[in-house]
Amino acid sequence: QLVESGGGSVQAGGSLRLSCVASDYPSNIYRMGWFRQTPGNEGEGVASLDSAGSTVYPDFVLGRFTISRDNAKNSLYLQMDSLKPEETAMYYCAAAYGVGASLRVPTYKFWGQGTQVTVSS
Repeated sequence: QLVESGGGSVQAGGSLRLSCVASDYPSNIYRMGWFRQTPGNEGEGVASLDSAGSTVYPDFVLGRFTISRDNAKNSLYLQMDSLKPEETAMYYCAAAYGVGASLRVPTYKFWGQGTQVTVSS
C-alpha cells in the first residue's frame, strides 16, 4: 500500500514537499516514482528513483523537483520548488518491481490514492 501526503495550496513560486509511505514492503527494492494528472489528461511522470538511487526527471521539472527516499522509514519524497500554476494536479506515488528509473506510467504496478496540489497565481 502506498499512502501520499503533503499536498495543499501554495502560491506560484512556492514550495511543497510530498511524502509517500510504502507499507507491507520495503521501498528500497523497488523502482519508485511520482506522477501527476489533471482531469481529462493522461498522467505524466515528474520524477523517478530506482533501487540503486539513480534518478530521472523530465526537462520541465529539472532543477526544481527533487526525489529522495528514506529506506529506514519506507518513505519516498518529492521536494517541489518554484511551483507554477499549471502544475496544479493530483500527484501520485507509484512503485514497481524492476531495474532502472522510469517516467512511464505502464512500467508501474502499485499506485497510491494521490494528494492534491494547487498552485495559485
